[in-house]
Amino acid sequence: MPPVPLFRLQCGVNSYDWGKIGNDSAAAKYAAATPSDSFTIQESKPYAELWMGTHPSLPSKDLETGRSLIDLVTDNQQLLGGDIAAKYKNKLPFLFKVLSINKALSIQAHPNKKLAEQLHAKDPKNYPDDNHKPEMTLAITPFEGLCGFRPLKEIAHFLATIAPLRELVGEADAKALEEVAQQSSPNLEDAKSRLKAAFSHLMKSDRSLVASKSKDLVALAESGSITPGPSVNTSEELCELVQRCNGQFPADIGLFVLFFLNFVKLNPGQAMYLKADDIHAYISGDIIECMASSDNVIRSGFTPKFQDVNTLTDILTYDHDPPEQQLLQPVDYAYATLNSTAYSSNSSALLYDPPIEEFSVVRSALNKPGAKVTFEAIDGPSIVIATSGEGFISVGPKKEPIKQGWVYFIGATAELVIESTSDELVTFKAFTEIGDAKHNASSH
Repeated sequence: MPPVPLFRLQCGVNSYDWGKIGNDSAAAKYAAATPSDSFTIQESKPYAELWMGTHPSLPSKDLETGRSLIDLVTDNQQLLGGDIAAKYKNKLPFLFKVLSINKALSIQAHPNKKLAEQLHAKDPKNYPDDNHKPEMTLAITPFEGLCGFRPLKEIAHFLATIAPLRELVGEADAKALEEVAQQSSPNLEDAKSRLKAAFSHLMKSDRSLVASKSKDLVALAESGSITPGPSVNTSEELCELVQRCNGQFPADIGLFVLFFLNFVKLNPGQAMYLKADDIHAYISGDIIECMASSDNVIRSGFTPKFQDVNTLTDILTYDHDPPEQQLLQPVDYAYATLNSTAYSSNSSALLYDPPIEEFSVVRSALNKPGAKVTFEAIDGPSIVIATSGEGFISVGPKKEPIKQGWVYFIGATAELVIESTSDELVTFKAFTEIGDAKHNASSH
């Protein structure tokens, strides 16, 4: 007999050096909310990522039976929906995560599909998947990160005013970038080419020279001598950021990369989307992250892990836009109905919908006891996590409690109801559908 398409998941948490410590980590607190013989929070240990999905590195399990989610959806393909089961070989096409960031993650990008296949074939140890990894970040707590290249005028200002940065980039490449930055409407390919040359020169700098110049850079930061120019960041922000990152990764090339990348701050509920080949690095905060099911990362800077400078500098898009162009603006989710109690309390169900097929996310906030949201049936699977509050989650006659950190899987073609019994129940629902009308419910 097939399982009822609603069951609670037990999800694993990874401990990486950059994670928040002990109970400060949302990823750890959410993992500990589900009973487990193998996990209790250690107060001195960093906890970085809670994984929700079928990725083989850390697959989720059905809490009641202990069976892995991979086995459950393989044996019951109707949980995924026929089209998705066939296209994605009986696996969830997305990986859902909670990240708790205490120190900077590596400066990185994720390969597109074609490059992922090539890297995996050549170096499966460092590139374990043959899949691309576009991803979306939604802030749970205030978040800081580096996202995409700054507008060229900002980079040119830093090259002109930060001597150790200019010395690493080199006079010729610095001048070439400054020239194109001064043009009112530069040729886009020329601009990208000059940005690539300057950034590549920086990233391939001799590490002993980087160590020497980083001392000069930190001295500028300590004296408050870094000016923002046309940047949206303040002098205080930039000087503090250099000193903080130097404390985490002394004399690292990443200290100079700060002046090439947008420094972005998100408030809870704000989101940004990173397509394949976009450069980024997370700095601090707790976030929901959703991505195509892959663990491929091309790194260089702010990391003791394997670094692949040549591949990183070769594959980047070299788009150079203001940070607001990376933000993903939510819209009301058309296939969710709020009850009258929810409407009277400014509750919401907001859709974050990146331009890819593998995933979308709905953030629902039910701001009053009795507030309820009903999600119409869709042709694909969903995973729901509560990040605050408590209430109930139900499919048909099956009704289960849901609290902060609890995670549920919902099968395809199931109408879902979430109801709050607290002053605020916030949930995130990741889901997939296939087809031209991405959010068509099966009942339409």
